[in-house]
Amino acid sequence: MAVTRTFAAGPEEFFQQIDNIIKSHSLRGSESLCKLLQYLAKQSLYHPDAPLKEYQIATEVYGRPADFDPQSDSTIRVQAGRLRLKLAEYYAGEGAADPILVKIPKGNYHLTFEPRVVNFQPQVVPPRESPLPVTVESVHLRWRVLLILLASALVLSLVALGTLLWKRKASESALAAPSNAVQTGPLASFWRPFTAGVEEPWVIFSNAAFVGRPETGMRYYNSLQDSKSTVYDHYTGVGEVLAIHALDDAFGALGRRILVKRGSLFTLDDVKDHNLIFVGSPSENLSLLDIAGTREFVFQRVASGPRQGDLSIVSKHPKDGEASTYLASPSGAALTEDYSVVGLVPGIESGRYVMILAGTTTFGTQGAVEFVCRQDSIEKLLREIPDSGAGSIKPFEALVRVKIARGVPVDTELVAVRTR
Repeated sequence: MAVTRTFAAGPEEFFQQIDNIIKSHSLRGSESLCKLLQYLAKQSLYHPDAPLKEYQIATEVYGRPADFDPQSDSTIRVQAGRLRLKLAEYYAGEGAADPILVKIPKGNYHLTFEPRVVNFQPQVVPPRESPLPVTVESVHLRWRVLLILLASALVLSLVALGTLLWKRKASESALAAPSNAVQTGPLASFWRPFTAGVEEPWVIFSNAAFVGRPETGMRYYNSLQDSKSTVYDHYTGVGEVLAIHALDDAFGALGRRILVKRGSLFTLDDVKDHNLIFVGSPSENLSLLDIAGTREFVFQRVASGPRQGDLSIVSKHPKDGEASTYLASPSGAALTEDYSVVGLVPGIESGRYVMILAGTTTFGTQGAVEFVCRQDSIEKLLREIPDSGAGSIKPFEALVRVKIARGVPVDTELVAVRTR
């Protein structure tokens, strides 16, 4: 822990500052980042001289297994990068006047606590000018002109407001009018948990952390070599973009709309108030780490062997004839195959649902979404989910194989299904 020598504050003030940050709008709903900040604060204040390693954070904060390998799994580095961005956001807004600055130095997980330096600029009061003589007649004339202008502006505003209200009413009437919306069939049955309510569902798409610039080249953020680089978290893959387009078309066919938000803006309030559709794997859509996800088909990095570090889908309870691990085409070869998870899980609040649509690559994600937006493939899936009739569908997890040609998903095949 680094503290400026002239800094009179102590541990109590530091912990109070941590508590203020956790309760702020910047970190509200991000349980995983709050846990990380609390842990780093305790370690920095109680054990300032003890090394703080990724493995320790992964196992003690996030419950990772004993075989966790920081070299092949960048979760902790990415989470620390997200926390740095959130701290900068907090101090640029709600915490602009806070007396204590909390930082995570690059290449280190021990927090630093620094005093806020405030520069006071003397306010220069301009000398009062002598009022100019103005005749009573000119004042009255100015007021009459001003009143005329205000009256004209008011009339124009009322006309504009009336026009907007008329257009809005016409638009709402058009939406409420009978349309070609599909109200029956496999597509309607499958998406009924997300269309039965009043609120539109949120679609949360992945946006991994990158360094570099589009004009000079970009790559995934790596804290070991990018400690001084600016991190960008507002990019996503081609598959995610086309996936959202497919979802928009599907919900439009059902007479509904979707709301779209990138993963870095996701909060736990979204889980409580809306049904959610996650597009992208947990390796890039880190929002999935904050909620209960799939249990039968989970994403894991390969720990050893020629595919070490590659993202895979692990089947926790494979049946006869099923593999235990599924991988996309090797990175050194043309991408012709990927695997995806399609999962419907209960939300935190009763009556809320979460849909997870994720491949190990961006094209696998696109294939998963297109799979659940087609009548024929949904019909096959519903046959594998017991007691899923026209009125309801039970929570489930499915594994889908995606065939890819020239960067485009061309076919999907249902590999396995588990119900909850």
